[in-house]
Amino acid sequence: MSNGSRLAELVRHPLSVAGIVVTTLSAILFLVFFLLDLLGFTANPYLGILVFLVAPGLFLIGLVLIPCGIGLERRRRRKGLDVREAEWPSVDLNVPHQRRVVAFVLVSTVLNLVILSLAAYRGLEYMDSVEFCGELCHTVMEPEFVAYQDGPHARVTCVQCHIGPGAPWFVKSKLSGTRQVFAVTFGTYSRPIPTPVENLRPARDTCEQCHWPEKFHGDQLTASWSYADDEASTESPTMLRLHVGGMTPKAGKATGIHWHVDPANAIDYIAIDEKRQVIGKVTLRDGAGRVVREWIADGVTPGQLAAGESRRMDCIDCHNRPTHPFAASAGRAVDAALGREELTRGLPYIRREAVAALSGRYATREQAVSAISDRIARFYRENYPEVFAGRRAELDGAIASAQRVYARNVFPTMGVGWGTHLNNLGHTDSPGCFRCHDDIHRDREGATISQDCSLCHTIE
Repeated sequence: MSNGSRLAELVRHPLSVAGIVVTTLSAILFLVFFLLDLLGFTANPYLGILVFLVAPGLFLIGLVLIPCGIGLERRRRRKGLDVREAEWPSVDLNVPHQRRVVAFVLVSTVLNLVILSLAAYRGLEYMDSVEFCGELCHTVMEPEFVAYQDGPHARVTCVQCHIGPGAPWFVKSKLSGTRQVFAVTFGTYSRPIPTPVENLRPARDTCEQCHWPEKFHGDQLTASWSYADDEASTESPTMLRLHVGGMTPKAGKATGIHWHVDPANAIDYIAIDEKRQVIGKVTLRDGAGRVVREWIADGVTPGQLAAGESRRMDCIDCHNRPTHPFAASAGRAVDAALGREELTRGLPYIRREAVAALSGRYATREQAVSAISDRIARFYRENYPEVFAGRRAELDGAIASAQRVYARNVFPTMGVGWGTHLNNLGHTDSPGCFRCHDDIHRDREGATISQDCSLCHTIE
């Protein structure tokens, strides 16, 4: 029997046949959907994980099954045969049939390598996509994904901030992702997702690839608006001159708020709670790492400091919600909607009624949508019948805006409500700056970290 015929007989083992079938089908599936993806016809995250992660895995498994089946069939046939017949078959490229077999194996190997390379590349690319991060685990990631889409970094991919460049953090993220897959599969994930995120890559490796805190920024004028609960929802503007600061070219040293990230300074702190809202100790070091000053909060014990979390301060300690912002309260959310004219001020008491409707506790999104509509409509039907009857389109638009504000900030399934995720930028809705600038952190001489407002801003 020729070597070609013997090979054909060997691959008839059920394991090899199964490998051939699995490899062929997965290769066809991958190539077809890879082409469709290139042409822009596929966008479903679940289809993506099937095509770019599962199919290549099955393809590789099939390739392994084929030689395993051949080996099992050869072992079965060798039983009872003499030693000579059990030796490896000879390969003679002068024989035309063997040349054809070798050529087939080489071509198949090259094709397999091409398919596996494309699959590996596209699989890694898919795992780095926003749709993979935000849509695949829809319930778990819905709050963060919705906030991300409405945030200032909506055109920055998730991996640029959460992983950044380089292989080490890529490997760490995938190991962490494996743990998260099991948590989602067995429903053991936290509700809500706990913050702050532990073991996040230092901001100098991610944020500062685009933002340059050392660069001189000077002062920045900002405006914010709040609205009263009176009939006209009266507007009250606030103008702040923020001393953003940075590196001053003339003085060669940092000023203003960005003094905290001057390379010549290194600020370490110990948080004695899980949310990093209670700071027990602050240490200032110079560029060489030498301790310059230390401040310890009144009443904090050595045991609390020993059990606390030690951390080097960076951008994320203040800008802790740069991409996934949530309103601190229904009032804040409604004020923002009024400020961007998403919610009209033309309806009497609209600010007060919208806040009251949004502040209710609702078990589900559907219940909230219905209750918000009923409460606002009932108020105008009972108190302003002329508005209810004659300005119905405007009223319906206001109700829809209030419902969108709720859907953007509250997610009952994941336990996310008003103020669940604190924002440390400023100090109006959470301690923020006052975690350290509270006049109760003292050094050895009794001097405190000042709470003087003019250090960071002045009101215009």
